[in-house]
Amino acid sequence: MSVNIKNVIRMMGILLFVIGLCMIPSFLVAVIYQESRCTVSFSITLAICLCSGLIIMRTFPPSLIRIKARDGFLIVSMCWLVASLISAIPMCTSGAIPDYVNAFFETCSGYSTTGSSILTDVESLPKSMLFWRSFTHWLGGMGIIVFAAAILPSIGVEGMMIASAETPGPTLDKLTPKFADTAKNLYLIYIVFTIAETILLMIGGMSLYDALVQTFGTVGTGGFSNYGNSIAHFTSPYLQWVIIVFMTMCGTNFNLYFVLIRRGPKAMFRDPELRLYLGIMAVCTLFITIDLLAVGGYTNGFKSFTDSAFQVSSIMTTTGYATANYDIWPTFAKMLIFLVMLTGACSSSTGGGPKIIRILICLKLIRRGVALKIHPNRVYTVTLNGRAVSSEVATNITNYIFFYIFVVFAGSLVISFNGFDLLTTFSSVITCLGNVGPGFNLVGPTMNFSIYSHFSKIVLSFLMIAGRLELFTFFMLLSPHYWNSNKA
Repeated sequence: MSVNIKNVIRMMGILLFVIGLCMIPSFLVAVIYQESRCTVSFSITLAICLCSGLIIMRTFPPSLIRIKARDGFLIVSMCWLVASLISAIPMCTSGAIPDYVNAFFETCSGYSTTGSSILTDVESLPKSMLFWRSFTHWLGGMGIIVFAAAILPSIGVEGMMIASAETPGPTLDKLTPKFADTAKNLYLIYIVFTIAETILLMIGGMSLYDALVQTFGTVGTGGFSNYGNSIAHFTSPYLQWVIIVFMTMCGTNFNLYFVLIRRGPKAMFRDPELRLYLGIMAVCTLFITIDLLAVGGYTNGFKSFTDSAFQVSSIMTTTGYATANYDIWPTFAKMLIFLVMLTGACSSSTGGGPKIIRILICLKLIRRGVALKIHPNRVYTVTLNGRAVSSEVATNITNYIFFYIFVVFAGSLVISFNGFDLLTTFSSVITCLGNVGPGFNLVGPTMNFSIYSHFSKIVLSFLMIAGRLELFTFFMLLSPHYWNSNKA
């Protein structure tokens, strides 16, 4: 095996140290609200993480051996799995979620920005635990490795190599010569969005605590709320539209914001992925609004439009917040919701799903196939942003789509042993793999995943991480070719 284990162990030490640092805000929330058990749980866990992380980093200094792609896949997969395992400890030891498997499911859902939950009474949890639960969205939204590279630029590993394995979308653009600078620039935009939304929500009447929790779920496109009825708890249209705007912005390719700053809005909106993303969102919102007014029982046009826009943006960006129970909407409206659940957000955004860029290229490949059937001798080149799409990129995208479909059906088959109906089972896997959050029927927007067995929760947890890491990063570790360098 040619994996550099020392680099992997060192990265685990860095991860432990970073998680320890990230628990400090939640620890302070526990102190402020005088939650003694949570204070003890956070203090012990973060102390262990910080100390063990420092010891590991001192014991395993940066290696002179360059990190290869093989190392990057293992490091990223291990980081996300270990982060979820460790972050579940304070939830479990504090008694907030006493069952460790349930706590693990919740943290996997948090870091992967899925938003699926096993909690039947969210509001009964301590405020510090709800804060930590939502803060995992904020950490997972941009990526754990990207976050580590942003705050620890001298971590001693090649950040670009391993971050490319966790970045959502077919490619990761390097915006500056040094990846640490790229990570800082991305997080600068991320932090600006976080601060801006928090302020706007507070202007609308939210407390600082509520505003932060909803903001973590919005900019991370995660969907955890501290209220059982999600954003429906806040009846103000102003608050709902603020969240709609920020969900849409965070489902956009973050690299385009650099294009906006450097070259202006015209250059940004020339991007074909962005145009398709906004086009699908607008068309689905319009049709659902009409359907709700015609046969869905809505009588207020603005309410219909707001609910439609909110649910379309929430599901398409894979945020998973809810202002209405779309599971009781007319069939046509539900089919459109299901459609955007399968498209996902843009590449290099905080959103999940297959990604609009892949859908766009697949549509172009279909059009190319039809054209060649009619004119076999025609030279037809698939282009994107004026550049030809290489056969390698096209093959990788089609491989991903077919693998995605395979995992959906395989996962559905595995959890079908629970005996729930077909739509519940199928949508559970789709929503976890696509990092969406709610599904349909027994796992709809007003339900949760507590109905599943421990085995199924573990399977769904792995699917959440696999979906967030673009499938291949996670599943290639199961291949004998990965562990046997002679087969590579």
